[in-house]
Amino acid sequence: MNQSELILKVAQISGVAKKDVEHVLKTAGDVIAAAVVEQGEAVLPGLGKLVTIDKPARTGRNPKTGEPVEIAAHKAIKFRVGKGLKDAVGA
Repeated sequence: MNQSELILKVAQISGVAKKDVEHVLKTAGDVIAAAVVEQGEAVLPGLGKLVTIDKPARTGRNPKTGEPVEIAAHKAIKFRVGKGLKDAVGA
């Protein structure tokens, strides 16, 4: 499902105008992103949570030349699936 399909589906189910749904989803995305940046995690009720993790420095390999490449330590974002969604999918 892409963004326009999501907006259309939410608008149909909720009876709210597509323009309003689009604004709310964009705002929710901004709030969630800010929470991940500031607090290191954001809970998405019924779905799971986004958390930041620290990735240590490591030696990788350039796939074209095969030469070793140093990859610096950095932060990454990981999605942890909630039990409700996991059970619904059957995973």
